[in-house]
Amino acid sequence: MSRRVSGGRRSGNVRVWPWAPKGTERRGFGESEKARNLTDIMMSNELPFWQGSTPMALLDILEFPDPRLRTRAVPITTFDAALSRLIDDMFETMYAAPGIGLAASQVDVHRQLIVMDCSNDRSDPLVFINPEILARENVGVMEEGCLSVPGIFDEVERAQRVRVRAKDRDGKVFECELDGIRAVCLQHEMDHLDGKLFVDYLSTLKRDRIRKKLEKERRDRPAKPTSDEVPAGAALGR
Repeated sequence: MSRRVSGGRRSGNVRVWPWAPKGTERRGFGESEKARNLTDIMMSNELPFWQGSTPMALLDILEFPDPRLRTRAVPITTFDAALSRLIDDMFETMYAAPGIGLAASQVDVHRQLIVMDCSNDRSDPLVFINPEILARENVGVMEEGCLSVPGIFDEVERAQRVRVRAKDRDGKVFECELDGIRAVCLQHEMDHLDGKLFVDYLSTLKRDRIRKKLEKERRDRPAKPTSDEVPAGAALGR
């Protein structure tokens, strides 16, 4: 998931500020939390949290309307070094894009895996494997963007608080509650696991315009140099 700085929108009795100016407060779930500024995330020069470990690889992100994005992901059953390496590669790819969430489906690995970090300083990396939403609350509207639909932003209605059950990178089951941008990001990424994109919430006319715009941009884009790197899903047998 990608986001840009924008104004708030009133949803019911709650004014939802997707990205308020740094240092302000955002309310709406019976509590206040520091608003996060996407510009800080995008412009940060800090290194990822795994600095000093094995070098990671940047993965190719599929772009709409690539039909592979419509593939439904299957559960992960093997928790090994290959999976751990994929998770680290996905984090590096997400940070470099830059984005705040990435599903394995977006890098052509059709397994139920999501990485997220909605912090300003890359201090909150989250991994969700085989995620399942147990409860949803407080529907609101936020403007969303997507690394697979670059440069396009529009409003989507989603729950602003969720409870989720998932596994971590070691296969341990956990449950947690997410609210605000983290709740929206998780739902956005879980859509990818089901072969769905945020543009599917838009009108057919708007979606067709987006498709034509992105196809033209890809035709005009310089060709990428060839690479000998192993595809992201090779070790997982996609």
